[in-house]
Amino acid sequence: MSSCSDKRVSQHSSPLSLSICPVCRRTVGSMSDSSAAPAQSKSKTKPCKRGSLHSRTSPDLCGSADVRPLMSQRSLPGTPVTHKHLPIDLRTSMDGKYKEIAEELLARSLTDSDMRCAPYEFPEESPIEQLEEKRHRLERQISQDVKLEPEILLRAKQDFMKIDSAADLEYLKDSHVDEVDLHHMETLVEKNFQRVSISGEEKCGVPFTDLVDAAKCVVKALFIREKYMALSLQTFYKTTGRSLQELSQRPPDIDAYEDLHESPVDSDMSVHAPVSETHPYEGQDMKNLPPDAGYSCKMVDGVIHVYTAQNPMDKSTELDLPYPDLQEYIADMNVMMALIINGPVKSFCYRRLQYLSSKFQMHVLLNEMKELAAQKKVPHRDFYNIRKVDTHIHASSCMNQKHLLRFIKSSMKKYPDEIVRMQGGRGQTMMEVFENMNLTAYDLSVDTLDMHADRNTFHRFDKFNSKYNPIGESILREIFIKTDNHIHGKYFGHIVKEVMSDLEESKYQNAELRLSIYGRSMDEWDKLALWAVSHSVYSDNVRWLVQIPRLFDVYRTKQQLSNFQQMLENIFLPLFEVTINPSSHPQLHLLLQHVVGFDSVDDESKPEHHVFNLDSPSPARWCDDDNPPYSYYLYYMYVNMTVLNHLRRRRGFNTFVLRPHCGEAGPIHHLVSGFMLSENISHGLLLRKAPVLQYLYYLAQVGIAMSPLSNNSLFLSYHRNPLPEYLSRGLMVSLSTDDPLQFHFTKVSGGGARRSCLRTRVSKSHWLGPDYTKEGPISNDIRRTNVPDIRVGYRYETLCEELHLITQAIRTQELDRIEEEDGLSFTSSQPTR
Repeated sequence: MSSCSDKRVSQHSSPLSLSICPVCRRTVGSMSDSSAAPAQSKSKTKPCKRGSLHSRTSPDLCGSADVRPLMSQRSLPGTPVTHKHLPIDLRTSMDGKYKEIAEELLARSLTDSDMRCAPYEFPEESPIEQLEEKRHRLERQISQDVKLEPEILLRAKQDFMKIDSAADLEYLKDSHVDEVDLHHMETLVEKNFQRVSISGEEKCGVPFTDLVDAAKCVVKALFIREKYMALSLQTFYKTTGRSLQELSQRPPDIDAYEDLHESPVDSDMSVHAPVSETHPYEGQDMKNLPPDAGYSCKMVDGVIHVYTAQNPMDKSTELDLPYPDLQEYIADMNVMMALIINGPVKSFCYRRLQYLSSKFQMHVLLNEMKELAAQKKVPHRDFYNIRKVDTHIHASSCMNQKHLLRFIKSSMKKYPDEIVRMQGGRGQTMMEVFENMNLTAYDLSVDTLDMHADRNTFHRFDKFNSKYNPIGESILREIFIKTDNHIHGKYFGHIVKEVMSDLEESKYQNAELRLSIYGRSMDEWDKLALWAVSHSVYSDNVRWLVQIPRLFDVYRTKQQLSNFQQMLENIFLPLFEVTINPSSHPQLHLLLQHVVGFDSVDDESKPEHHVFNLDSPSPARWCDDDNPPYSYYLYYMYVNMTVLNHLRRRRGFNTFVLRPHCGEAGPIHHLVSGFMLSENISHGLLLRKAPVLQYLYYLAQVGIAMSPLSNNSLFLSYHRNPLPEYLSRGLMVSLSTDDPLQFHFTKVSGGGARRSCLRTRVSKSHWLGPDYTKEGPISNDIRRTNVPDIRVGYRYETLCEELHLITQAIRTQELDRIEEEDGLSFTSSQPTR
């Protein structure tokens, strides 16, 4: 009778594993345990040269420490520059065909909406309502058990929490002693829980040759993202970065993955960060601003260049501020587009995603009670008493409808005679505005405001935008929720400050509000900064993002802009000027200290009539009425932000990140651009149709702020939202409100709250604990986050296993190739007889 050896599912900690005999189909038990991930170390970085991505700070796989001369790194169309510097062989059958494949895919996306997404859509299971009901039933059951049999439950819990440390340690030493250091091993044993693992040959479910090709493609994509994140001073996920470093045998550079350097705090320190003693906008002496650096700047081909001399015509004085040139970006974009439609890669990624879903369901089945028990042991911590950050919320709709209604009625009573707008050369008072509408304060209600997004807005972005107008009147929108109007945004400033006051009173709620810069004129930044400073719109619970609507075609049609470069100059030149000389825009300098990044917004479902490639017109020559494609916008936002970040780093100022709306609708290549250039994205709905991209977003742990209630009114009904599926697979998702004025509020779980804190760019030690930057369960402080160490440990181990799977496949293939070459060399060296 043949032996029973095949893939087996093992449940660790209770070290029983089950195997199925391929002949008799009977179940056989054995003992096994879990594995852990390798350790890490630190090293310093050196600056890289302008126009080149091959440096110690960017993912140069050679890891050379020499300083390279300033030169232009160019690549042939369809061949990424960095591939020839890889110390490992990542060549696949698609090499040399990237440009053709990508252009064909992009062309089809312009003509056929059905071809915009990969033909995969995952089954929609486990609706939010069912998960909530299941959780509530379990909590009620536990509460009843605690009341009825506290002593029995306590003894059972002690039994359940027992650690079979001897067996666990023995298994770890036997199976992974070369990969796991003792510190991580002790951590895993201390945070013990029931683990599920797969063993046996070909445990990924695909032939080894397909595994190697898929692994090479996936690793190639991760290297591309790491390169662009490092160059722009954005963060790349530490665990993934460490795996790539070990694969390429580079010295570790952990500092590149730190998003913020914080002063250490004690583990027992308060969960509340210190409150500002003085208002940052009040009592500021403009004479004490940082000095003028004496630089000059000029935009060339859509990218701002900085010069040490006052005359920007002298190119020899240009500062060495690196950014990726267009040719390299297009080549990398072609690689990414070719990868996501490769059949074997899609099959591999789809299988891995399905496995991650199943593994999580098994984890919940085995460990849910222990996780709930761990949460209940923590005093004073529940959903309402943990730190939460709404990382996707628009300032113009940050209030709910009842709040706005109450504020409008109050303003009508307090300021009836204040002139609020000009019409026909004469001023109109507040009372006259409402009299012209035949309305009184008594007539107003939430229903008459009519600002709630309903089914009429589904796939109608134009109707959704009209919901920003109270009572359907754009005049009221201009008066109450605009920063630039006759009263200099007075009412909008007041209502935003009321929202901030509510956040401060709740203690645990924070938000990153989005303000708009349109790029129609150069003075928009100064007007926005004047609004914030003059009305003292600030809170320790709020940071700003600046959203840039993709509306060039509208401005061009109205003759407000002559070309796309003029729009870019209006957006970025004031930022470079205030960085070089803060006294040139003093209010803007104060505002930028509380701005964390940029967002790109608009209706993604609008058709695009142009494919972004090397033949695309430069921004100075883009004079058509057609709107540039999404990737065109994102690239020029990214490169200018990258140059600006390096300049601000030199000056000792804060830097920015890119967090666009991405994957809400439209072509799939939006998500490709977002993966390459953005630290985080908002929405990401289309990942459900692109298994390769979804797997890449998982491995890179790209933050995704999701808004199911917003999607329900615009693009995807609530019960079909992929958030539960993303969550089960381990994607870095958090819930956000998007537009409370239209959708009201969305409740997030403790895990989602912790992820929302991790994705924001503020000091987080007080919120998450002093070790939050570390990896694995040690990074979690359940007293602050209310997230069980078991869940954090599961997520960390699962990610490490996936990264180990793909990197080990490449290493194995490399070893086989070396052994084969050595064998050939030995044969050829034998003397002939």
